[in-house]
Amino acid sequence: MSAPPATVAATPTAVPTARQLRRRLRRARSRHHDHSLGDVLGDAYVIVLFTGMYGWFAISASRNLLNSPTVGQAEPGVRWWLVVAALLAGAGLAWRGLRALGPLLVTPATQSWATSAPVDRRAWLAPRFVLLLLGAAAGAAGLGVGVAALGGVGEAPALGWAAAAGAGWGASALALSVVAQSSRSGRRWPTLAGAVPMVAAAVITAAVVLAGGIGDGLPRPAATPTLALVAVAAPLAVVGTILAVRALPRVDRATLTTGAQFANAAATATILLDPSLLAGLVESRRWRRIGRVRSRRFLPGPAWWALIQADVRRLRRHPSAVLIWATLLGVQYAAALALPGLAGAAQVVLAYLAADRLTGGLRAVSRSPGLRRALGGSDALLRGIHVVVPAVGAGLWWLLTVPTVDPGPAWLAPTLALGVVAAAFRAGTRPPIDYGGATVNTPFGMIPVDLLRQGSRGPALLAVLVLVQVFLG
Repeated sequence: MSAPPATVAATPTAVPTARQLRRRLRRARSRHHDHSLGDVLGDAYVIVLFTGMYGWFAISASRNLLNSPTVGQAEPGVRWWLVVAALLAGAGLAWRGLRALGPLLVTPATQSWATSAPVDRRAWLAPRFVLLLLGAAAGAAGLGVGVAALGGVGEAPALGWAAAAGAGWGASALALSVVAQSSRSGRRWPTLAGAVPMVAAAVITAAVVLAGGIGDGLPRPAATPTLALVAVAAPLAVVGTILAVRALPRVDRATLTTGAQFANAAATATILLDPSLLAGLVESRRWRRIGRVRSRRFLPGPAWWALIQADVRRLRRHPSAVLIWATLLGVQYAAALALPGLAGAAQVVLAYLAADRLTGGLRAVSRSPGLRRALGGSDALLRGIHVVVPAVGAGLWWLLTVPTVDPGPAWLAPTLALGVVAAAFRAGTRPPIDYGGATVNTPFGMIPVDLLRQGSRGPALLAVLVLVQVFLG
């Protein structure tokens, strides 16, 4: 009689720690990379060196430009308050950028093999969070030094306090954006955190424009409140960091990968010189946020009238385009007060940006042959119908900004306005980029001339219009 088979007790497999998993991944990656630590440090040194050199050169050139007779002298109080408004607007845009990126993000491979495993989420994300926190603090500190130097500050202690203020606010923004990333959907405070500085910037700009219009600019404060900014930013950065570390376990896989899609699209668009790759992702996200719309009948009329109504309705369902169009009005009036000599050139550039925000229907029709076949009619007719809304928007914007520039020849303003519409039309109807064009070998390397020509469709015409305005305005 045979003995019963021996049973082996199953030994539970211990879950690896985040440090152990990170070490295993680092070893696996090192087998496929031949770059040494010296190469990495050398590349970092070159990047920092060139950033510092060209950054300081840009600051010096900007200071000389602001003080030159060509730009025109503006009241110090006007420029001071407009810089404050610009910083607030930049803070709001930076918050939106951090929210779009995550800022914590992982690649699809990491999502499948690491974030799906029972690994401590806080220990896994903590090193990534620390690197992002240090990078945000360093970048904001450099921005603070640049703004202070641009304003004429040259003393080392003052530049140090400006760097401290920038570092504190940069770290606070990064930490709080991580807290927002871990929040449940539907929370309102992340939206308010980005909207408050934008609204404050709009209010300050409107006050400066109104005060300048009545001939009494806003006074400049006697002392720049740098110490107050540091006193507020330092505890906020500490509290935000603590809250972010506590919120790391609540950052789910969906938010970690959403930012990776945006980052990959931005990197691909930069490398391939094709902004439509990033614009397509942003537009698809925007329409997904809308989700459901209420259908309404079009007014009776021919087919072209229905298409124009559809293009107008597109703007109603995309109100940020109209909001940016209106914001550029205030920017033009502010530029006329702060930089009187460049008001004409700013009018041309901002008019192009305002018209470009209204070319959503034109871009959709131009980039989709299937949509054009479904709508019927020739390509030229469809594009001509969808340029009506941008043309009307550009013309209205130009009329509202006429008081900000000196009148030139009678034919100049209509010509520039039509040229702006033509530039927006050329940019909106740009065909897909062909990467098989000619390149030129220069001492600086291979330059893809044909690729640059395709990418400059629209902006090249805008540059010509700016030159015409500068020399004839």
